[in-house]
Amino acid sequence: MRNKLAIFVPILVLALALSACGTPPQPRTLSVSGNGTVYLTPDIAYIYIGVHTDDPAIAAAVSNNNTQTQALVDALKNAGIAAVDIQTSNFSVYSSPNYDKLTGQSTGVISYAVDNTVYVTVRDLGKLGSLLNTAVSAGANNINSITFDVADKTAAMAQARTKAMENASSLAGELAQTAKVTLGEIQTVTYSDNSPSPYAYGMGGGGAAAPNASVPITPGLTQITVSVSVTYAIK
Repeated sequence: MRNKLAIFVPILVLALALSACGTPPQPRTLSVSGNGTVYLTPDIAYIYIGVHTDDPAIAAAVSNNNTQTQALVDALKNAGIAAVDIQTSNFSVYSSPNYDKLTGQSTGVISYAVDNTVYVTVRDLGKLGSLLNTAVSAGANNINSITFDVADKTAAMAQARTKAMENASSLAGELAQTAKVTLGEIQTVTYSDNSPSPYAYGMGGGGAAAPNASVPITPGLTQITVSVSVTYAIK
């Protein structure tokens, strides 16, 4: 019994000593966020071009749409768009009741609508305006949007990341000086980037009479922004 007591007493003393030390202090850090932005001139565009047809007979609606869509695709190819840059993005067939314009009541007649949309990559922006005219003349009556982009953003992204880190470092130095502390080594870095915002260009109506002049298109600039969060140790 004495041996057990002799062993228990030193263990108890050690436990009390450890508890007196408390939780070790957390390291002091300073966290900042930095942003880097680069502006580029677009050199590529993506556009949705479609054909919409309506007919009381579903077979006629589909047939007419097929004919007009094929004419559209052929016109795009003849305008210099490669086959690999034309991709079907939507094909849908749906029905809708017709209503009397005066009474608002259903006429009992059902119309069938067909939509066929292709996603087109335009690699020569100088021809984009005339290409839109070509599409409308060929039967396109649904052009949803144009997104301008830069084909190769590798160098621009690297430049934006460098700017973001420089911005974070400058801010951290300013805050450390104000707080009268000395920065230590970087502890963590997190990074994120955004995709270029699309430039919307709506266009509707039939393709019976397209204007002779090219559609005026202004690509503007594409903005790439990178954000970083950096945590520094404080000495």
